Amino acid sequence: MRISFERTGGFAGISRKKTVDTANIPANEADQLPRLVEAADFFNLPEKITASTTQPDRFQYKLTVEEEGREHTVTVSEAALPGTLRPLIEWLQQK
Repeated sequence: MRISFERTGGFAGISRKKTVDTANIPANEADQLPRLVEAADFFNLPEKITASTTQPDRFQYKLTVEEEGREHTVTVSEAALPGTLRPLIEWLQQK
């Protein structure tokens, strides 16, 4: 499994990008990642998740998950972040 993660926005407007591949991280972390993706029901999330009102200086996240020949991208604003997706976002920010 491979995840490309990008966080944009915030007060300074800084963009942070990273890619995490389960083939290149320790086994205990590689085991956690698929569980977080499954718990988020990631492959069934819509491509865009936005809040009804825009808020300045909030982050926006873009995640692309590649697994076993399938790929899905989700872009979500911080204000509309589903609770099921939060653990995955937090895990990726710590890496």
